[in-house]
Amino acid sequence: MADLDGLVAVVTGGGRGIGRAITLALADAGAKVAITGRQVSALEQTCAEISARGGQALALPGDVGDPVAVRAAFAAVRAQLGPVSILVNNAGVTASSRLIETPDDLWAQIFRINVDGAFYCVKAAAPDMIARRWGRIIAIASVAGLRGMPFSAAYSASKHALIGLSRSLADELSRYGITSNAICPGWTETDMLSDSIAHLASISGRTVEEARAALLAAGDQTTPVTPEDVAALVLRLASPASQENGQAIVIA
Repeated sequence: MADLDGLVAVVTGGGRGIGRAITLALADAGAKVAITGRQVSALEQTCAEISARGGQALALPGDVGDPVAVRAAFAAVRAQLGPVSILVNNAGVTASSRLIETPDDLWAQIFRINVDGAFYCVKAAAPDMIARRWGRIIAIASVAGLRGMPFSAAYSASKHALIGLSRSLADELSRYGITSNAICPGWTETDMLSDSIAHLASISGRTVEEARAALLAAGDQTTPVTPEDVAALVLRLASPASQENGQAIVIA
């Protein structure tokens, strides 16, 4: 396990699914963790679990797509936990639609959360890392960011952009002892997978079981990734011993 004792980590979308697993793993490794998200109850439950384990956590409800809210959240992290050393840009949304039928506002919303939100968080966190000449920036992207995905052009394009941001940060910030990497999971056992299965079943006439099998087959998977699989990779990349930088690592 990575030794992150006393380091401050921020996980966006940290109350549910992959984000929750990452948050718990970082806390178990000794980090003080702040989590953002829009579902207050999920954030509070995750923080309560960390406190019960003897860790320290801070819930910061809010919208990562709002730059003013992001700056306020990071100011609260510094005031209550200390300067940020680890940033995990996990918050993300998706929606299925034929490209030519995708509403402009849906396209904009997906990019606002998946890309703009990561950009705002990096801008808020990087000065702490630069000042301390050490940091870890980890983006939770997707295999959809490395190839196309039918009926999910907005999501796929946003994840391509997130990987591009991650690689650019790796080049720009390495001189300060900061690494930046993207994790690209395949279909993962989360609410997002359940929602996608239900949507595919509703529009295709397939059963839920058939829709699940079809989605996994499209991703060259026989079983979904687990949130804990992703969290274990985050720990590896967050470790002070890690030298990986500028990578887009597939886990499927």
